[in-house]
Amino acid sequence: RKELVNVDEYTIEHILPQNENLSQGWIRDLGPNWQDVQQTWKHTLGNLTLTAYNSEFSDRPFLEKRDMPSAPEKGLRFSPLALNKDFAQCDTWNEETILARAGRLTDIAKIVWTYPILSNEVVEKYLPVKQQGKYTISDHKFLLSGYTKDLFTAFRSRVLEIDSCVVEEFLKLYVAYKAETNFVDVIPQAKSLRLSLNTPFKAISDPRGICKDVSNTGRWGNGEVRVQFAALSDLPYIMNLVRQAFDYQLSGGGDE
Repeated sequence: RKELVNVDEYTIEHILPQNENLSQGWIRDLGPNWQDVQQTWKHTLGNLTLTAYNSEFSDRPFLEKRDMPSAPEKGLRFSPLALNKDFAQCDTWNEETILARAGRLTDIAKIVWTYPILSNEVVEKYLPVKQQGKYTISDHKFLLSGYTKDLFTAFRSRVLEIDSCVVEEFLKLYVAYKAETNFVDVIPQAKSLRLSLNTPFKAISDPRGICKDVSNTGRWGNGEVRVQFAALSDLPYIMNLVRQAFDYQLSGGGDE
C-alpha cells in the first residue's frame, strides 16, 4: 500500500502478559491449566502485536486492553493497525483465541513471504549443521525414516537456531548438542525422542510436570532431567525446556 503506517514509536505487546503473577481475572479466563497456557503461548505469534500504549496496557485484563474505558482511543478495539483487527471481535483471550489469531496471521505470512516446497531430504542438505566425531546420522536407524525422523528434523532445526555457538555431535548411542558442553542429548527411539537435559532437576521450570528426575538412575546422556518428545505439537513446550538447559549452562552451570 502507499498509505504506510509509521511504527517507529510502537513496541511489542504481549496480550497475555509475561508476568508469572497473573491476576485472578486472567487465571479465570485461561482455565485450570493457566500456567501451562501462559508458559507455552506467551511469546508466540498469536499473542504478540504492536502498540504505542504498551506501558498503559501493562498487565491489565484483556477487556481493559481492548476497550480502555478511561481513554477508548488507546484501546486495541480502535487501533488503526490491521494487525489488531481480531481483538475487536473477541470477548476473552485464551489458548483458543491465541491459536486462532496465529493461524490467521500465518496464512497471511505464507502469502506475503512465499517459500519453496522441499522434501526433508533436500532441506537436510542445507541445514547449518556443525558436526563433530566419527558417527553420523546414518548410525541411528530410527532417525532415517518414519515419525521419529520427522520429530528429529523439526527438533534439530530449532536447537541449532538457539545460538551460532551450538554444535551437533553424533555419538554411538545418542546425539549431543553443545555450547560449552552438552546441554541436551537426544536418544532416538522407535516412535519418540528421549531427551536428557543437562541441568539440575530442581532448576527446571516444568508446569506440565512431564520431566523426570533421573539423578539417581543409570542413563545415557548428561544431566538430571529426562523428558520424552513424542508429538510435534509439543515442540514449543519442549524447546522452552531445552532453552532453560542452554541458559543454565551459559550462566555458569552444567557438568564439565
